[in-house]
Amino acid sequence: MTSELRDFLTSRRAALSPEDVGLPAATTPRRVKGLRRAEVAILAGVSVDYYVKLEQGRARNVSEQVVDAVARALRLDDVESRYFASLLQAEPVRRQVVRARPAVQSMVRAMNVPAVIHGPHLEILGINHAGKALLDDFEAMPPEERNLARWMFLNPRARIVYRDWAEIAADIVATLRAVPSGDALSRLVGDLSTRSDEFARMWADYRLSEHRHGVKRFFHEAVGELKLNWQTLRLPDAQGQTVVVYTADTGSPSEEKLRLLSSWTAQSAGGRLDDHPRAVTPPA
Repeated sequence: MTSELRDFLTSRRAALSPEDVGLPAATTPRRVKGLRRAEVAILAGVSVDYYVKLEQGRARNVSEQVVDAVARALRLDDVESRYFASLLQAEPVRRQVVRARPAVQSMVRAMNVPAVIHGPHLEILGINHAGKALLDDFEAMPPEERNLARWMFLNPRARIVYRDWAEIAADIVATLRAVPSGDALSRLVGDLSTRSDEFARMWADYRLSEHRHGVKRFFHEAVGELKLNWQTLRLPDAQGQTVVVYTADTGSPSEEKLRLLSSWTAQSAGGRLDDHPRAVTPPA
């Protein structure tokens, strides 16, 4: 935990210049990029010695006022501020095995548009037939492989499905970065870092984000490219679980393509499209 706190605060200092925070510009070359510890301490209204202890994980019982002051000094956004506060917890978060409630599983299966249940570390806890058609049949994979981040970096299928793979992969890493530390996250990150150079490079960027909503481009062999809206629905009292739902704009070509995918998968007990013609080839 101490190293994560140090790395996080160091990365945030490195992202700022004195001019960014209203301090006089440096008159001499700096050995290290970004703000010095002393400058952060001045901006936060704490002593340099205290800030050094804080960054090194040696400060105890850090008050909410100090957390807020340091967050303001480093220009942290809401996601980064919550992550910073989580790093100051006395013990890392240890989670039990997470499962989706049967009622949530039933709700997702009843939807005729793609929907996926995610765990706190992007585990795939449930997916409906339309989701399998759009993304992949996660339920057919070994349990340890049912994770969006693993699939994104280790399964070639992901680079076909996501038309903007690099951008979305970076967002997925940033989403994991915002998750409170714990044993499960450490194992996931350690495994992906050793198996994917791209993941390791993106993880080292120390960018944080929160999975909320947006628009993504997909490709499916049967219908071609789709442009879909996605929305994250947070489940109360569910250990950080979310449901992500994908829809198309009304009257758009993607709406018709999504309707075709959904109707085909509704006719297939396994949610596969193997019996349907694949008239569209992936773009180079």
